[in-house]
Amino acid sequence: MIAFNGGLSELYGVYSATVIIHIVGLILITALALINRDRLFSKRQTWFLYLGGALGVLTTVSNNLAFGRISVSAMLALGLFGQSIAGLMFDQYGFFNMPKYPFVKRKLIGLLFIIGGIVSMVNNFEVIAVIVSFVAGVNIVISRTLNAKLAALTSVRTGTFYNYLIGLFVSIPVFLLLGRNEITLAEFAVSPNWFIYLGGMLGVCVVLLCNITVMKISALYLTLLIFIGQVFSGILIDVIISQELSLRNLIGGVLVAIGLCINLFLDSKRFSSKV
Repeated sequence: MIAFNGGLSELYGVYSATVIIHIVGLILITALALINRDRLFSKRQTWFLYLGGALGVLTTVSNNLAFGRISVSAMLALGLFGQSIAGLMFDQYGFFNMPKYPFVKRKLIGLLFIIGGIVSMVNNFEVIAVIVSFVAGVNIVISRTLNAKLAALTSVRTGTFYNYLIGLFVSIPVFLLLGRNEITLAEFAVSPNWFIYLGGMLGVCVVLLCNITVMKISALYLTLLIFIGQVFSGILIDVIISQELSLRNLIGGVLVAIGLCINLFLDSKRFSSKV
């Protein structure tokens, strides 16, 4: 998804691409909802549950502000740090009535490996970019939690629909404010590389999967599992496309994976002892 969206951003510009991604995603999820006869507007929920899509756009803007100031590896690591802190807080206190997964001291060993993985991926430092990348990570956890809560009260597809609908409403004024010099409607042309438009469709799959899993797994563990998938698939894509291997990302991914496995093992032992 990131690779496809990156190609779209190179062609149209970051903010223009954000609008296109939301349009493509909204078309797909609307079609799925209509096929399944979901009643998208049948019942209103608490207003803040609809903000997941808006926070998703804010995450994109935050990443754009950090891009070029620090390395992509550092952005990924700091985003993970923000997600991990937010995930720990959600697990500990159960914000938005989420299930609680209290942190226990014996998980510190695994957490140290995770922190080591994050630190190994940070190779440069600029205060504003660091803060922005951290905030982007926090936004991701809040956004997917709000989407999942809305999905639990309606349906998985309805939660995803509002993520893209609200995201589109927010991304258009953001484009008008920040991306007016990127491209005009008269200059717009469809690329022959049709696959770059698939990012919005894959994004729908990601939001749908998160809406299914967020309520069933620890916020921290979900963050780490997604991160491990991103890192190793990213390494594989880099090797295939550019024949480059990021040793820093590989070490960071391995350390995070080790930390996750340690804590999962400790959780399984605790569960077995209770049984």
